[in-house]
Amino acid sequence: MKENSLEDLKVWQEGRKFRKKISKILKEFPTDEKYRLIDQLLRSSRSITANIAEGHGRFHYQENIQFCRQSRGSLTEVFDHLTCAIDEGFISQEVFNELYSDYLNLLKMINGYIVYLRKRKEDG
Repeated sequence: MKENSLEDLKVWQEGRKFRKKISKILKEFPTDEKYRLIDQLLRSSRSITANIAEGHGRFHYQENIQFCRQSRGSLTEVFDHLTCAIDEGFISQEVFNELYSDYLNLLKMINGYIVYLRKRKEDG
């Protein structure tokens, strides 16, 4: 990996792990949810890392911050879809709790990365 590469970003690495967990649990969802909740969870979970990647590729702090905010929004959307999944009985409380813990961890990491980017921007 190159120095300062996307793959080196811890926030992106954790987002990728989270995305993979989401993708794995979706294999257990009812097939009639394919174009409903499954699609929504796939798109929003993929958007988390995609926005981090796009921001990283812009090379401007303010643009990177904006894409990280979009990533945070997608993460929160995933959380909402997970509450639907537990309400509908598609996932267990145990699975929900694990994903909720991952959600909180990733939320802290994205927020921390935004703070880091703001400081870098100010130090210019």
